[in-house]
Amino acid sequence: MLGKKRKLGKKIKDIKVGESFTTSSTIEDRDLLMYLGLTDDANPLYIQHDYASQTPYKRPIVPTVMVFGMVSSIVSMHLPGPGSHITHQELDYPKPVYHYAEVRFNVEVTDINVDDHLLTLYVVGYDEEGDEVVKGHLTVQPPYEPASMNANSLENFY
Repeated sequence: MLGKKRKLGKKIKDIKVGESFTTSSTIEDRDLLMYLGLTDDANPLYIQHDYASQTPYKRPIVPTVMVFGMVSSIVSMHLPGPGSHITHQELDYPKPVYHYAEVRFNVEVTDINVDDHLLTLYVVGYDEEGDEVVKGHLTVQPPYEPASMNANSLENFY
């Protein structure tokens, strides 16, 4: 991505109710280690097989905030895309995500509030067995229209 200019995401006037984005992501060891290192989170449920095997989960699980991070990335990079901001979230995590799991996400626009410059997105994520691992709603501000097509604020946006 370095050295490659990017555009802002979709503006509110270009988004329609029912528009959606689907992708999948796999939780790798390096992702877990970076998260745990950055947050100084040493919860044994996330990293210790011997402890986790004695819990109802039977093996280490992925922190829910990492699952939310994948959702946040979809909003920031795809729908609505770069320049957007999550202002509110109501998410449930009905089943844990395990290490090395592939999670399939779908994000859909369910409401557009032009006056307040807000979108409501419905989010759902499924594991390999097809079970929901995250579901709920986000309130998102899509990118704002720059003052001009030659906006200086985009010169350093890569």
